[in-house]
Amino acid sequence: MELGIYSFVELPLDSSGGNKISPRQRLSNLMEEIVLADQAGLDVFGIGEHHRPDFIVSSPAVVLAAAAVKTQNIRLTSAVTVLSSDDPVRVFQDFSTVDLLSNGRAEIMAGRGSFIESFPLFGYDLEEYDSLFEEKLQLLMKIRESEKITWSGRHRPELKNLGIYPRSVQEKIPVWVAVGGTPQSVVRAAVLGLPMALAIIGGDPDRFVPFAELYRNTAKNIKRDPSKLPLSINSHGYIAEDSQQARDEYYPPYAEVMGRIGRERNWPPQTRGRFDDECAPHGALFVGSPQQVIDKIMYEYGLFQHQRCLIQFSVGSIPHAKMMKSIELFGTKVAPVIRREITTG
Repeated sequence: MELGIYSFVELPLDSSGGNKISPRQRLSNLMEEIVLADQAGLDVFGIGEHHRPDFIVSSPAVVLAAAAVKTQNIRLTSAVTVLSSDDPVRVFQDFSTVDLLSNGRAEIMAGRGSFIESFPLFGYDLEEYDSLFEEKLQLLMKIRESEKITWSGRHRPELKNLGIYPRSVQEKIPVWVAVGGTPQSVVRAAVLGLPMALAIIGGDPDRFVPFAELYRNTAKNIKRDPSKLPLSINSHGYIAEDSQQARDEYYPPYAEVMGRIGRERNWPPQTRGRFDDECAPHGALFVGSPQQVIDKIMYEYGLFQHQRCLIQFSVGSIPHAKMMKSIELFGTKVAPVIRREITTG
């Protein structure tokens, strides 16, 4: 199993809406986190795209390009690229550049986006939320296949035998489809033969098993080998030396950011009791000691038989030193055991 981290690169705000740390310092901290993840032997680091004051990265490819020249082995992916409001030509060019800088370690995780700020910002209609993604994903796949393409659609000017450059080191940059729990998105990933990243950020993980089954059964039904379609489980988490420390350190920033976003979306208020339930052995949060996180990853592996597990540590304002410790524990204490267990199991 591949193990890694993804981040929305939160920019902590104080009560007046000002920055607790500067954007420059936050990005400097992020580079240290990615370098440590690489040195600790983790497989993947992902960066999300947002267009809000509380998340600093609006262009994951730019940040990943900086990380590419500072790292040696770790794969570098968006998490996600909001493809519906972007231009697939530029997305491919940007990530091909990351691929060249990293000597073949770039990936794209394409999604429709759980936040909607990019749609009015770039002049797109939310009424076409799904058709934008469908068409642009198809175009991205076509660009990945051929150096020169001819294409026409509803949402961008046509292309007439035009070359798309630069080309990547990898023959095909991996493109994952990020899914939040919509069956149509699961079917789309399987039909296109693309790996799927399933976000589980709350509730019992076993309720997501039908999505994994739908993904693999759809592939079988169209004579596609499901063993060649990787599945990633993406969740929130935090690792400390012991369980109580992990929960006590993670809960305040987690509750703040989930409460803030929850008020935008009319979610019920976050409570410590519900948080502790999510940290329990069969809850969605990977929060605890290294052994507890090992146990939870193996529990979910029993459910999903997935090929990749990504954890978002930076849900809220985690101090940089504690973030670095969590990454170190993930790479040195958790990852070796998971790889050994799955290999020998």
